[in-house]
This record gives sequence, structure tokens and C-alpha cells, in this order.
Amino acid sequence: MTARLADIAAQAGVSEATVSRVLNGRPGVAAATRESVLAALDVLGYERPVKLRRRSEGLVGLITPELENPIFPAFAQVIAQGLTRQGYTPVLATQTPGGSTEDELTEMLVDRGVAGIIFVSGLHADTTADTGRYERLHGQGVPFVLVNGFSPHVRAPFVSPDDRAAMRLAVSHLVSLGHERIGLALGPERFVPVQRKIEGFRGCVTELLGDRADPGELIAHSLFTLEGGQAAAGTLLERGCTAVVCASDMMALGAIRAARQRGLAVPAEVSVIGFDDSPLIAFTDPPLTTIRQPVTAMGQAAVRTLLEEIAGTPAPHSEFVFLPELVVRGSTASGPGREASAQDRLPAQGRASAEGRSRARRNPTTG
Repeated sequence: MTARLADIAAQAGVSEATVSRVLNGRPGVAAATRESVLAALDVLGYERPVKLRRRSEGLVGLITPELENPIFPAFAQVIAQGLTRQGYTPVLATQTPGGSTEDELTEMLVDRGVAGIIFVSGLHADTTADTGRYERLHGQGVPFVLVNGFSPHVRAPFVSPDDRAAMRLAVSHLVSLGHERIGLALGPERFVPVQRKIEGFRGCVTELLGDRADPGELIAHSLFTLEGGQAAAGTLLERGCTAVVCASDMMALGAIRAARQRGLAVPAEVSVIGFDDSPLIAFTDPPLTTIRQPVTAMGQAAVRTLLEEIAGTPAPHSEFVFLPELVVRGSTASGPGREASAQDRLPAQGRASAEGRSRARRNPTTG
């Protein structure tokens, strides 16, 4: 107990005696000081005494398409932590192959009286899906926020990374290394993030390489999986690409496998860039250069926006767009016939772009 009191006191910046008074519910402690002690308990992972636990404000649903891709557990963790700090109880609902659909999970959450729902990469991101399901959710009086995949047909706040800017960061980095045959490996074209990445990729390749590259033949679609990345990258390598930008880190791992199956070394002969900066991706072989999706900032924005909706002060139909960041590691190197410059040889932290410091901008009704 003494060690615990000392830890909590140090974290809260108060005396052990003050911590003891708060834990025992004794008077004589300022409200702000009491909150600091309780916050210290949460930060250090101690359970609050039952009589001091915050009464739940209700349930909030969080729907993700899967948990195999590590970016979705990362979003779930940030969002769940944000909701818990505000007194809400997060309920994670995940789609599985052959299991519950997004509509079934939504119905289940609504039946349980959730205060709101956050959708991460849901059907709202699919341009072929019926957006009427979200209008019906509006009619039921359930507030919701959508992460990744803007739709002008859905009256709700959106939170997204800037996919076009992400492609500019990736392509610019590879061009600076001397690559001219740069491929783009993506998921199905019907998804909004895919379409935006294509726009950014085409524009940047045309601007930086001009007639030296035809963006149309440098794009390959598959699935957002390791196997999908392997298939798409295989197609691009057969077209002579010396570098491949992938729409997810999982696809990038597949691209590395495709290169190695063809006897090509990464990054000596083929450079690969991922997307997300998923947990543990820095420890792959080689460590993956990737575009960092600002998960923490995006998740916190989704929680704040939903709580505003629940409180009766809804945001307009708008999109909060967060700038990504290029994280340079060991899977990219100089292109064929080009010696690495002093800039190329800088450590990753010296080269990572400062463009994406999780700044956000609001784009009213943008696509």
C-alpha cells in the first residue's frame, strides 16, 4: 500500500496523505486535486475504489471490419480509451467471414440502447454500398461518426487521413531516391480511400516524372491482405517497377515476399513502402518504410465528435482530414544505377517528413 501511495502521489504531484484522503473518501480535498489523484490511478492502471468509480454514461458501439489487420486493433484501443476516460463503456463489434454483417452488428448495438456508434472503415467507404442504412440510423435517433471513407450522401461527421497527401509523400521520397518505375498496389477500386490514393498517385507521378512514366500501367488492384499485396506487387514487378507503394502494411509485407520469390533483394533491387505504420511493423525484415496514419489523433477526434453529437451539439456534414507522415526505415533505397547520396544515408528520423504532425483540417462536404 505504501509503495502504491507513493506512486500515485508522485504521478498526481500531491502528498501521500492527500492520496489517502481521496482513496478513503475523506473531505478537505479540492475538487481539482481529487480529479488529479483519480486520473493518476487510471494512468498507473490501478482500479478505483468502488465508491469512487465514475458512473457509466452509457454504452458506445465501435464497429470494425476485422481485427487481423493490426491497424484496426490500434484504432479500437485509442477509441476505447477515449470513451472510457469520458465515462462511457465501449462495446467492440467486429465482422468476421461468414459471421455477422455490419447491419446485424448495428441492429444488435441499437437494441442494447447504445448512446452512439463509431464505424471504422465500414460500408460508408464502399461507393457501391447502399447508404440508406445510415439514414435509417439517423431516423432511430442514434448519433454516429464514420472513420475512413467520406461519402457526400451520408449526413454525418467523418474522420479521415489525407490519402492524396500520403501518396505525394511516398512518391516524392522514391523519386528523390532515383526511382522512375514506381508501382501502386491497392485494394478494390470501389473504396473511397483507394480512389483518393489513385488520384494522389497519378497527380504526383505526372508532376514529378512527366512522360517518363505512365501512371495507368503502374497501378494494380487486389485485396488488403498479405496475399493480396503479393499478387499486386507481382504484377507490378513484371511491368518493370523498381519500387512499390502499398495501400496497407500487410500488403507491403506481401510485396516484399513477391520480390524475394523473384530473387530480388529489398531494398537493394526493389523498394517497398507501406501504409498505416501498424504496431510492430518497425521490426520486420527489413524494417518497413511506411506512411504513418495518425491513429491517435483520428481516434480522439472521432470520440470528441461523437460525444458532441450525443450532447446535442452535432457537427455539420463535414470531414476532419488528418495529414499523414512518412516514416523512413530500411525497405527503401536508391534506385537502379544511382548511388546513395548523403541525404539518403541519413537515419530514418533525419529524413521523416514533418508534413504530418497530426494536424487536422475540416473540409465541409468534400470528397
